[in-house]
Amino acid sequence: MDDRLLLNSRDVRRRFDRAADTFGAADFAHGVTRDGLLARLLPLRIDAKTVLDLGAATGSATALLQKRFGGAHIVSLDLSRNMLLQRKRRRRWFTRTSSVQADAQRLPFADGSFDVVFANLLLPWVNDPAAVFTEVSRVLRKGGALAFATLGPDSLKQLSRAWGHVDNQIHVRRFPDMHDIGDALVRAGLADPVLDVDWLTVKYPDAHKLFRDLTLSGSRNSLAGRHRGLLGKRQFNRLVAALSEATPGAGIEIDLEIVYGHCWSTGPRNEPGHFHIDATAIPRRR
Repeated sequence: MDDRLLLNSRDVRRRFDRAADTFGAADFAHGVTRDGLLARLLPLRIDAKTVLDLGAATGSATALLQKRFGGAHIVSLDLSRNMLLQRKRRRRWFTRTSSVQADAQRLPFADGSFDVVFANLLLPWVNDPAAVFTEVSRVLRKGGALAFATLGPDSLKQLSRAWGHVDNQIHVRRFPDMHDIGDALVRAGLADPVLDVDWLTVKYPDAHKLFRDLTLSGSRNSLAGRHRGLLGKRQFNRLVAALSEATPGAGIEIDLEIVYGHCWSTGPRNEPGHFHIDATAIPRRR
């Protein structure tokens, strides 16, 4: 992959640290996908005692996950320390919850630690979704489930096209196709993936409100190859004009292609060349 298209993880963490106080008020898309993901979990029969909320942000899903899984221990993991501090402030007394600051591509948990992994809009913020799936496969117990929501390749297309009228720099990240996600799940050893796509169209009264919400939710450009200079007034006006022309009538519309998915753990995988044998299953020679 072109290194310019990779996220700068330090910048991602810093942006979310700065946005922790305003995240809940600005990133309503996160709430929409959270509720959509929880609705898709309802038909699944899972007796979960430990749940990992992967990319938990401010922990808006914690109480809902506890309600869904009957008081299970919820572990909230996020790259941003300030996001987790917000989650702690919202914590209710006598609830079984924990917070861990870590990278989702390198989970600090033992094999088979969780019954469910819940990942709401985490994948758009990691460079290697396949590494996340491999780690999830490792920490899930056999029969455990991964449920996730992410963005598809047609997300933010109006914004991407509008930037094309301004310069040839990289401003909007490219998101993987649903089929590529499914292939990565299977390669990680996760079974029976079920994926579906939904669409969310967000309408803003003007470009200033759009960029304000992107800033307050920590969702500004964190690509390694982004242009780091300030945007001039003339360039900004061209961007605004292009965004306005893309939307019939007043205001600005931005489309999000939401990919929902769930799959199952088949248990620990052997490394190539290594085999595990249950000693109790070896017959005795008489």
